[in-house]
Amino acid sequence: MDRLSFYATRQIPFFFLIDYKKRHIFVEPIQNLHNVFFQVPGFANYTPQRAYAKILAKDPIPFERYEEAFKEVQRQIHQGNTYLLNLTFPTPIWCEGSLRDIFFATNAPFKLYFQDRFVCFSPERFVRIAGDRIHTFPMKGTIDASLPDAKEHILSDPKEMAEHTMVVDLLRNDLNMVASKVRVRKFRYIDHIHSQDKELLQVSSHIEGILPADWPNRLGEIFDLLLPAGSVTGTPKRSTCSIIEKVEGYERGYYTGVFGYFDGHNLESGVIIRFIQRQGGGLVYKSGGGITAQSDVQKEYQELIDKIYLPF
Repeated sequence: MDRLSFYATRQIPFFFLIDYKKRHIFVEPIQNLHNVFFQVPGFANYTPQRAYAKILAKDPIPFERYEEAFKEVQRQIHQGNTYLLNLTFPTPIWCEGSLRDIFFATNAPFKLYFQDRFVCFSPERFVRIAGDRIHTFPMKGTIDASLPDAKEHILSDPKEMAEHTMVVDLLRNDLNMVASKVRVRKFRYIDHIHSQDKELLQVSSHIEGILPADWPNRLGEIFDLLLPAGSVTGTPKRSTCSIIEKVEGYERGYYTGVFGYFDGHNLESGVIIRFIQRQGGGLVYKSGGGITAQSDVQKEYQELIDKIYLPF
């Protein structure tokens, strides 16, 4: 984490990548990047290329295995050890096109192709720092836009409201560790996401705080305090992360970590979701969703599958 502060203090533009457990941290000045392409709002280090990619098939975790993990999460909720837990699993997929093709063919605010090891096309910002302001935009709640009255349904659903409210409260508390005058600027608005076979509606909020004037000197400390991202773990964060470790039974790796870009003055970063990884000679897509006491196991399992898509 110290390298984030080192380059930020010297106003040197750099790219950074941090895995879910903060064990693997990659930080390099932009001119030193090799076989790494990325995009954040307002900046990209590559020239767009025409490419074609398509998911041909996917083999999600059996429902019975998902239900087993779901029931354990519900048991932990009833015992008061967690109130919201983001449950995820890997899904083997078969694609037309390489990881590089997938990167160039897809469209998302935050995109990353990393050394032919994985690709990410994330709709979710982690934090943006502009001037002395830090902003975060938690996303929680997804629905197929083709369903009747989809927008009204997801915004009025008690389970979705509870889940989103808990994430907003968690991230507001997280920002309070590093910033002052933290407030929710906009609560529960709709983002539109287009995939190869459907349109999805995603519910987001906007939280803002004021950083101390010397924040570049403390950038590594700030990220260490804020990670892992609350929207992809749950609340309370420490005990929820411990439960995740037990019930998921696999390594998230860079999935649900963060990546970003510092331009010398301001910073943009995204949560690493919508993620395809090269593994064992094939490809794996990691996805999931938030579980609360009101969750329905069939709907949550379907959400995990629905999130296996390429956005165009």
